[in-house]
Amino acid sequence: MLKLLIGIGIPYVGVLGLLPWVASVDTFVLGVPFVYAWMFAWFVLTSVCLYVCWRFFDRPVDAERRLDA
Repeated sequence: MLKLLIGIGIPYVGVLGLLPWVASVDTFVLGVPFVYAWMFAWFVLTSVCLYVCWRFFDRPVDAERRLDA
């Protein structure tokens, strides 16, 4: 359950759940409207969430043995 929360829940809330708030912000980030910067940031953050899921939940046990050798 925690794996689904990290891998799917956090990106879902970040992209779709907070979109009404993000759309109402009239700030610019490095010359780009905040809504576009927010969406681009979630491309990277979603990959980070998926990496965390893989690292802590799905990584094969043999990979740890190869790292120790």
